[in-house]
Amino acid sequence: MALYHFLVVLILLVCVLLAVVILIQNSKGGGLAANFSAPTEIMGVRKTTDFLEKATWWLAIALVVLSLAATTVVPRSHSDNNSEKEQTEQTTNTPSATETAENATK
Repeated sequence: MALYHFLVVLILLVCVLLAVVILIQNSKGGGLAANFSAPTEIMGVRKTTDFLEKATWWLAIALVVLSLAATTVVPRSHSDNNSEKEQTEQTTNTPSATETAENATK
């Protein structure tokens, strides 16, 4: 159960980061990525765009992998627990053989 909650938190974190990275990008090469460029910078607009594109792909892959992992460790539904509870109630409510014999003799 703790692993499932940990994976859900990671999925939410990846979703937020993915949204931020996508919003920073601009398909025309402008947007916020253009503000990070200057003539003296090592990383220009092109390298920033490449980084954002790679970050988008890696975050999307991480989201898919985490989602698949979360489905494997998801806690089972309550219907399994209810069927077990019903079985135990039926066995406790059913009179045993000795109780039936005692009631018959009375």
